[in-house]
Amino acid sequence: MTRRSIPPALLLDAYASGWFPMAGADGTDAIHWFSPDPRGILPLDGLRASRRLRRSLRARRFRVTVDEAFGEVIRACAARDETWISQEIVETYRHVHTLGYAHSVETWLGETLVGGLYGVALGGAFFGESMFHRATDASKAALVALVERLRHRGFTLLDVQWVTPHLGSLGAVEISRSQYLERLAQALGRECHFEESGRQDADAG
Repeated sequence: MTRRSIPPALLLDAYASGWFPMAGADGTDAIHWFSPDPRGILPLDGLRASRRLRRSLRARRFRVTVDEAFGEVIRACAARDETWISQEIVETYRHVHTLGYAHSVETWLGETLVGGLYGVALGGAFFGESMFHRATDASKAALVALVERLRHRGFTLLDVQWVTPHLGSLGAVEISRSQYLERLAQALGRECHFEESGRQDADAG
């Protein structure tokens, strides 16, 4: 790679140990590592969808895809006035994506990307990193598609790091770090596959 990035083995080992990286915690682009206590997770049977979102999904307003625009999604997540997604973070996750560990879910209106999310899959755990939207409910539709995909493929843990009011409204909850590490160890012992061979559209409905 031509740009600085975190070595993939270090990143994946960190996730497997309950840690994740963020940049900018000290006002610079320096990388810092976090393992919050309590930890935020979204139970795969506990996603809450509003009545408006359910109507939108039933109407199939969005076209949902997987891993078709990873680079666009992470750059859109970083395009904020204040962001922890530095260029080093972008390069790191783009590399890990090429290795088959980082994934994105995208939502489209026609041919326009209007929302999405990205994260890392290891065993039966998915570590959600960030999401964005440019149309109402676009990121939520991506999250619904992600949860359905994880459930259908036998995943047991969706890590969301911290519970924000937005994630809390969608069903995210806090658990202690010790509880998280127990669930993480169990999830890592599972053999799950986030993506089938070949690229295809996902169903958010």
